[in-house]
Amino acid sequence: MRTARTECADRLLITGERHLRTVLTTYAEHYNAGRAHRSLDLRAPDDDPNVIPLPAATVRRRQVLGGLLNEYHTMSLRLPHQRRRTPSSAT
Repeated sequence: MRTARTECADRLLITGERHLRTVLTTYAEHYNAGRAHRSLDLRAPDDDPNVIPLPAATVRRRQVLGGLLNEYHTMSLRLPHQRRRTPSSAT
């Protein structure tokens, strides 16, 4: 509860019960699936422990709760198109 309050609820003006439920639901999803935890070697609780993350060339940021929170996801490495060499008939 303390983490949800300090990272989320203390920084927003909650306008009613429906708004509070929406904010807390969104934060819980972020906390369990998108937030890095030091005690879990910077993994989220819902991450598969059998998957070893590989370094990627591109990291994308996704804003949660209007930019109050940020989640970072790696994108697959895109290799540039290589030109195919065609045999030269002039040799």
